[in-house]
Amino acid sequence: MQTATHALQAAATAIRVLTVDAVKEAGIGHVGLPLGCAEIGSVLFTEFLKHDPQDPNWFDRDRFVLSAGHGSMLLYSLLHLSGYKISLEDLRQFRQLGSITPGHPEHGVTPGVETTTGPLGQGIANAVGMALAERLLAERFGEEVINHRTYTLASDGDLMEGVASEAASIAGHLKLGKLVVIYDDNGITIDGKTDISFSEDVGKRFEAYGWDVQRIDGHDLSQIRMALTNAGSSDERPQVIMAKTQIGFGSPAVGTSTAHGHLADAAVLATRTALKWSQAPFVLLEEAYEAFTPVKARGKEAHAAWESRKQRALEKPELKQLWEQMVERKLPANLDALMPDFTKDKPMATRQASGKIINALAATVPSLIGGSADLAGSNSTSIAGSKVVSATDFSGRNLAFGVREHAMGALANGLVLHGGIRPYVATFLVFSDYMRPPIRLASLMDQPVTYVFTHDSIFVGEDGPTHQPVEHVAALRTIPNLQLWRPADPRETVAAWRSALLRTGGPTALALTRQTVPTIEIEGAEEKARRGGYVVVESDGEPELVIVATGSEVGLAVDAAKALAGEGKKVRAVSLPCVEVFFEQDPAYQRSVLGEAPRLVVEAGVQQGLGSVIRPGDKFHGMRGFGASANFKKLAERFQFTSEAVTTLARDLIK
Repeated sequence: MQTATHALQAAATAIRVLTVDAVKEAGIGHVGLPLGCAEIGSVLFTEFLKHDPQDPNWFDRDRFVLSAGHGSMLLYSLLHLSGYKISLEDLRQFRQLGSITPGHPEHGVTPGVETTTGPLGQGIANAVGMALAERLLAERFGEEVINHRTYTLASDGDLMEGVASEAASIAGHLKLGKLVVIYDDNGITIDGKTDISFSEDVGKRFEAYGWDVQRIDGHDLSQIRMALTNAGSSDERPQVIMAKTQIGFGSPAVGTSTAHGHLADAAVLATRTALKWSQAPFVLLEEAYEAFTPVKARGKEAHAAWESRKQRALEKPELKQLWEQMVERKLPANLDALMPDFTKDKPMATRQASGKIINALAATVPSLIGGSADLAGSNSTSIAGSKVVSATDFSGRNLAFGVREHAMGALANGLVLHGGIRPYVATFLVFSDYMRPPIRLASLMDQPVTYVFTHDSIFVGEDGPTHQPVEHVAALRTIPNLQLWRPADPRETVAAWRSALLRTGGPTALALTRQTVPTIEIEGAEEKARRGGYVVVESDGEPELVIVATGSEVGLAVDAAKALAGEGKKVRAVSLPCVEVFFEQDPAYQRSVLGEAPRLVVEAGVQQGLGSVIRPGDKFHGMRGFGASANFKKLAERFQFTSEAVTTLARDLIK
């Protein structure tokens, strides 16, 4: 349905004026993109985007991601004009404490905002994940139930970031034809014209990735409409629309880097004059809403039609059950019974135990879909009997991300934000640095992504210090709302996976061993480990020393405690698989585990991140620098991670 030109122009003008007024009120912000992309946003939201402002979370809606999150006032204005619960007063409160219009879009804060954006490149990669989720679910439920597009508006800065290239490569490889990227090609970044650092042909780059490319004038309504129509006419390849725009359109700073930020008072006045707008700030004429008048009714009608189709489809019991399991995130009531029983197994690496757990869960948790950054065999993440997802077959559950850790993390955020998928992604722990930005954003957005990080310490061995993580566990522990589990054995790995699956308010990282570790022989270890920390060896009477360890070092603590008991010493050994979960327990339980005696804390990493455990007078035994290239047993001797070395340290501390 075409909207009258005068109505669209009035809407675009309203967006521009709301932007300069809101940024002026806040005293800070970014006017350039909203001024430059007002026509693009108006055409997309009024004529192409399938959305229901009365129910922003309708499952089969089109997704729109403002990857260039600094231009948030464009999105807020569009949502307001469309009829979402964002008032003019909310726009006036732009960037103010407690408002629903923060400086950059935040998922869960503003109705209609699909993901938290601002760190450039993340949004476009999230959009790829959302488009992938749509294809995975359409394969399972059919296009009568799942059939929508994902649109994202990206800036020059987004496309400079490497994560965007990684994600675009995956999208082209998988032929995600319901993905549309609109590139705000204004040739300006904060430091000036883009040609000081960015001179490639972006269109040819995307063509090489396997995308369809269109080039338009981003201020020409008919060209915008035609490009979006073309993008919706074929589902064979993802689409990029290169829209030439003028940053800061209508302002005295048009076409310059000055327009990226806020405008001085005189420039605001000049912009309002150029736009022929004389109303007071945050006052809109009815004609500003005219183009958006049909949006609510059209969205409500499309939503209702979909509900009818969905209900008919879900009359099939197997599809209804699948919907509950995937979209409604219903887990099996007998989740604990589904977990492997490792009590009689021989010692094994925790990565191997994790692989067995993934496969045990896969049969009854169909939303569990994931993969690795080209390390599936090493990470033990493949679901046996399931295909690798490909451009011609989305029925599989194994995702091959290639050597693209950063995009993998960002796609995982898109998958979980879309809904219907409980993603897990994997690589070596040392490469978690490559995906730290999306881990941080998953934590910020409270999204339950599971990260499987194997090869968790210097005991990687011969690969040497480039592949041996020493600071990575500590670094991950600093991210708020991320729970990091470093299980000591297969039974603690069960507790870690259980926690990850049951968690709905944030991500979980599992740091798993490459090498075989002994099973902790204690009754009910899985259940005790759920509390994040517990006693594995109790002393005969009040302890003189408490040895606290994580992961593969717990076995050393157990050996040392038993050896010292033979000498008449009273030593308790404690396993602390998840520091975050442990310190969520009540203080009385924490005291019952850690006690008041001096502590020897053992972890094959740096000390940072364990400050809540180590007190003045306690001793930390870990790494002070990087590892070395050698057999892991030789490394254990070199860095004193042997039962004998820990026993000696404990004995000395008691003295």
